[in-house]
Amino acid sequence: MAYDTILFEKSNGVARVTLNRPASLNALNTPLAQELLDAIVRCHSDSEARVVVITGAGRAFSSGGDVKAMAQSSDPSATLRLLTGIFHSAFANITRLPKPVIAGVNGAVAGAGMGLVMACDLAIASEKAKFTVAFNAVALSPDGGTTYFLPRYVGLKKAMDLTMSNRALTAMEACDLGLVNEVVPDHEFAGRLDDLAAKLAQGPTVAFGRTKQLFYRGLGETLETHMESERHSVSDCGLTADFREAVQAFVEKRAPKFEGR
Repeated sequence: MAYDTILFEKSNGVARVTLNRPASLNALNTPLAQELLDAIVRCHSDSEARVVVITGAGRAFSSGGDVKAMAQSSDPSATLRLLTGIFHSAFANITRLPKPVIAGVNGAVAGAGMGLVMACDLAIASEKAKFTVAFNAVALSPDGGTTYFLPRYVGLKKAMDLTMSNRALTAMEACDLGLVNEVVPDHEFAGRLDDLAAKLAQGPTVAFGRTKQLFYRGLGETLETHMESERHSVSDCGLTADFREAVQAFVEKRAPKFEGR
């Protein structure tokens, strides 16, 4: 599929999705949301995509929903309902993707853009990045999974504060709150993001996918039920070629070479 609002490329096990509406700070409109969803779904069954990187073109990661498009709509409520339905599906597919997804937060993040960052498994941020919940600034309640993810990351009262005050966070503040894993100087950002993606692309992809599934299931299960889920998952991982390679490498005292299967 040819894309108009994202860039999609694959190399050495890494699929890179770049939100590509820099003039609008990569605001999420219907075409961008649909293309993001399509790219993520494509990566699900693509064995050549062992890790996915999502980043933004220009000076922003994503400013959230496209407010200008809403202003031009004859029925903003219907526009919001359609748009959120598409990018919510994209975000959900990111969390269900059986391989690691990294948010490369290259710049400003607001609104549903924060939901996209939080839906990813890992996040590396440039020191120039800024994070703002932003919804109240346009008299909207949050979407993009914000009210699901944010209190789980930072606690309920802090989530309420950030949402209602609309206070901007620096990249380091976002890191301290657990919204991103690492902050790097801007001139080192691209290299660090590539290094992390390359490392994960050489890892045990099936085990990574199972790990994701367990973490998300664990949010809604009892301890006993979840440990049973862990038991079945680790047993299934014991059937993989990567497990056999890891055991053989351990015996031979060498580094394993994983193939992602």
